Amino acid sequence: MKIKIQTGTPTKVKNLVFNILDVFQLISIPVDNTDRKLERMAKACLAVGKIKKDFSEACSFEDGFTRTRDIIAFENEYLGEDISSGSYDDIRRQDLKLLVEAGIVVSSSSTEDQATNNPSRGYGLSKAFANLLHSFGSSQWEILLNEFRKETKSLKEELERRRDLQKVPVTLPNGKIIVLSYGEHNDLQKAIIEVFLPLFGFGAEVLYVGDTKDKFLHLEKAELEKIKFFTLEHEELPDVVAYSREKNLLYLIEAYHSTGEWDEIRVRKVKRKLEESGCTANVVFFTAFENKNIFKQKAKDIAWETEVWIADSPEHLVHFNGYKFLELHK
Repeated sequence: MKIKIQTGTPTKVKNLVFNILDVFQLISIPVDNTDRKLERMAKACLAVGKIKKDFSEACSFEDGFTRTRDIIAFENEYLGEDISSGSYDDIRRQDLKLLVEAGIVVSSSSTEDQATNNPSRGYGLSKAFANLLHSFGSSQWEILLNEFRKETKSLKEELERRRDLQKVPVTLPNGKIIVLSYGEHNDLQKAIIEVFLPLFGFGAEVLYVGDTKDKFLHLEKAELEKIKFFTLEHEELPDVVAYSREKNLLYLIEAYHSTGEWDEIRVRKVKRKLEESGCTANVVFFTAFENKNIFKQKAKDIAWETEVWIADSPEHLVHFNGYKFLELHK
């Protein structure tokens, strides 16, 4: 599997990453993610197995567990990374999460009586997965791959089953029901549509809702064309677009989850696109957060002349505005 890998990564490391991603696909580990996240997951797996040159080096947890700080050090020294020493939570919560769930990486807490925040906690490849990697490229590969598939549960199938159970139904202002696929920020999108818009939307109609599985889950293309909204293929399209005829207000709303806030650069890009398309509505930019703690982490990045809505304080807004409100008091 070929992905775009960060500039400066040695060719031998790139090949290791491509090969381990191929193996992930063959054993049904989901690889539907950004190139960078896939690269980080692949390199974390290589570091856990202490693989520098080829898969024959793969070590299992029986050879010892590797702490997250040592995983970072390994990636930096041998795999072309420059990860901060304080990023151990990212290793555990992001890079290794799927691999642990799939059972190909084993946490020491599952074999020893350890607290989850124990600094000596570590990770290792499962014995079966290390043996599978040892056979990569050999005459035994296909045989061992088939055996591995039979004996291990498909994480992809299990996650799909969970996602079906965790789909989020959302009722639009017009009564239509749409269903968001599995995703950590879907509850926030639901709150935007079902709580925020009735409070502050002046009867706004939802014209667009994006979803991780379907970028155009809900789309009122003709209505967007009437107000001359820019092309929907644009990369800066937010999670929710709504329009109030009463106030001629166009709401561009982003449900913040790790990224996606309306910062100065992003707002400028979208304003430029709206000017080019000749949009006839008055545009207001909203970043929605789950709670105040998450908002506090990103407050410094929010653009002026935009708005913030916090789901756990639904009846209040935070205005990053200046002249608009000063003019009101003249």
